[in-house]
Amino acid sequence: MKYFIGNWKMFGVPKSVNIINKINSFVKNDRNRNKYRIVLTPPYTLIETFAKYFKNKLISIGAQNCFHKDLFSSNTGAVSPYMLKQIGSKYIIIGHSDNRSEGDNDQMLRNKVRFALKHNLRVIFCIGENKKHKKNKKTFTVLKQQLSSVLEKKFKMNNLIIAYEPIWSIGTGMIPSSEDLIKNTSFIKKTLKKIFNSKKTPPVLYGGSVDSNNIEQFSKINIIDGFLIGGASKSSKKFIDIIKNYYR
Repeated sequence: MKYFIGNWKMFGVPKSVNIINKINSFVKNDRNRNKYRIVLTPPYTLIETFAKYFKNKLISIGAQNCFHKDLFSSNTGAVSPYMLKQIGSKYIIIGHSDNRSEGDNDQMLRNKVRFALKHNLRVIFCIGENKKHKKNKKTFTVLKQQLSSVLEKKFKMNNLIIAYEPIWSIGTGMIPSSEDLIKNTSFIKKTLKKIFNSKKTPPVLYGGSVDSNNIEQFSKINIIDGFLIGGASKSSKKFIDIIKNYYR
């Protein structure tokens, strides 16, 4: 099963439901629809209405982040995993480089993952190296540290998805070579096997400048279990074209 997960970031108003509607109509008639799963993560303001609307449809709705405390607290503007689950969110992105750069540290991320899993949200946990790490050949060191300092053996592996997003690739149009992607994804899976002491691993996705032109290159790399898609997920045409070209 491959995943196509759209991260809308700070985008969307109630009528943006039309974008997801078009994607849903495409999936309904797509002969490949049993081979993949679609998740879209709008901003907090739209999760409840979209989750209700798509409840019995082919698309799942998720959240882009959460606060690192459980249930309720006195933190102004904060939203807990419990609250997101209550309004119909099924998935949640945690550890995106946007949020890491805004101050999310390993301890906070561990709590976010822990509480999200506790409330049966499927966690899309983001990791990735920056330009400097890549240049200094520190990619493996960084990826291992990001995984092992947050994930614990007791976490429910079946509700985890890992998204490898090299920071230098997000929104730049630059993508890793196929060779690097195979190498890095294999390393991530090997590290996950050690953390969970398991022969199986959570799915590992790729994210960073994914579009309808480069998706064919990615489709040849079987070790990748799907994609976290940014800008292109805000357009039904671009998102649908990615899926079409992947299965071409």
